[in-house]
Amino acid sequence: MNFREQYENYRRFFEETLSDFCGGMNFFPPVLGESMRYSLSSGGKRLRPVLFSAALDLLGADYKKEGALAVAIECIHTYSLIHDDLPAMDDDDFRRGNPSNHKVFGEANAILAGDALLTYAFEIVLREVGRGEAYRRAGEELARAAGPSGMVAGQSADLFYSANGAGERELSYIHRNKTAKLIAAPLVMAAMLAGRAEEEMRTFGEALGMLFQLTDDILDGTDGESETEKQKLTAVHVFGLRGAEDRAKACAEACTKALHTVDGDREFFESLVEFIRSRDH
Repeated sequence: MNFREQYENYRRFFEETLSDFCGGMNFFPPVLGESMRYSLSSGGKRLRPVLFSAALDLLGADYKKEGALAVAIECIHTYSLIHDDLPAMDDDDFRRGNPSNHKVFGEANAILAGDALLTYAFEIVLREVGRGEAYRRAGEELARAAGPSGMVAGQSADLFYSANGAGERELSYIHRNKTAKLIAAPLVMAAMLAGRAEEEMRTFGEALGMLFQLTDDILDGTDGESETEKQKLTAVHVFGLRGAEDRAKACAEACTKALHTVDGDREFFESLVEFIRSRDH
């Protein structure tokens, strides 16, 4: 099975699991469940749940038994996208080719949909905790990656330094917290459930997350920016295009080095690093 086929297998399993969860989102008033489902069902790469399933596979665990945690991970990612798109944040009218949540349901309902997805994620996590200490630790890892020691801190720093100027240290902090920690978290969670390679997967995941963000910045810097995008703090703005590309190359090399410390069939992840490094959208 080649990389794309394997990726699609993981993604398809996740979509089936997510569909089951969405079918149970019959919250009142109906607009709440509808707005949650709207953003959750909008497609995308599903990178984080795919990472979770693939890491469980690599480490010898059954990913098909852990679909609920994959949904929790995606709920948190989706909430962050809803809030990112709001006028007070990135002010984006479209997400994945469709109108952003706040353009369909209104700004207030979009805020509440994000709030609901965040708390629903931990409702899911808490239902899994009874399965053992590894699940409690995995839930704690997800909370750290998403909260004031992770993604929220990165978002806050992005807003602050976009207005006040930043250098290499500040941008690295933003990338590591805003993006890399929530990409590393599924890998670390999988290692916790499998009972091995926790630090190795953390090292790999953080390098992968930095590579992902640098690649995003490079694509934004070469595709032609809108006025809003020109105001964003990116690696291209801080280092120049060549400097950003050099850093992306170094992150890809760090990913490969970290992977080689993990026992198992690493071919999927090796291909994933190349896919992220060379993607054009």
